[in-house]
Amino acid sequence: MRVYQVDAFTAEPFSGNPAAVVPLDGPADDAWMQAVAVEMNLSETAFVHREGDDFRLRWFTPAVEVELCGHATLATSHVLWSEGLVGAGLIRYRTRSGELRARPDDDLIELDFPSRPPAAVEPPAGLAEALGIRPRWVGGSVEDLLVELESDAVVRSLAPDMAALLRVTARGVIVTAASADERFDFVSRFFAPAVGIPEDPVTGSAHCVLGPFWSERLGRENLVGYQASARGGVVHVRLLGERVALSGRAVTVLRGDLLV
Repeated sequence: MRVYQVDAFTAEPFSGNPAAVVPLDGPADDAWMQAVAVEMNLSETAFVHREGDDFRLRWFTPAVEVELCGHATLATSHVLWSEGLVGAGLIRYRTRSGELRARPDDDLIELDFPSRPPAAVEPPAGLAEALGIRPRWVGGSVEDLLVELESDAVVRSLAPDMAALLRVTARGVIVTAASADERFDFVSRFFAPAVGIPEDPVTGSAHCVLGPFWSERLGRENLVGYQASARGGVVHVRLLGERVALSGRAVTVLRGDLLV
């Protein structure tokens, strides 16, 4: 059984967000997939197999199965095309978040994902203390919190207390601000200790929230975000009503054999 490691939302090896991709012949045992994800020890391991004309896709962190993952979907699409496991056209995935689609777009891969606009909420108890800064605005969206901070510099320099952040009720916390770099519209970071990911390098699902948030504030439907983790990555975002198109590049850094 083959396993691939792909750096997603980047064209440069050893940057972006690494994901493991395991193509399967059919459904696999949940406990086995979780054990493989623990062994891979990456933020996400994707398992994919054909289901009729489509593909069934599931994502596991080292701790849990998740409902939606952008970078591992990008990585899976890259593997399916680059390894000749599927033709060059549209890929349809059946997932826990419904149907997702991927298509090649010049040198990018475009993902069709649900839009998850945030709604303003009262900051949960302990959030400001865990972040070490008072938020400008806080919103909630499905599983995550979105926190707007005052500047690009504050987002980049943030050093949250992970033990305290673990006590905040949310799958993850997205922090964001307008970009000081004219190449990008906004910057962000994503912290998810509740699912075993202290900081995710580049998070596609977070941009399902960031896209509509910044589109409303900037008055544009086409945006470019930079996730300012240590590895860093670029996500192109295009608003499509109740959907959002997320685009990025990917590069395979490892091919191997899974022996168990």
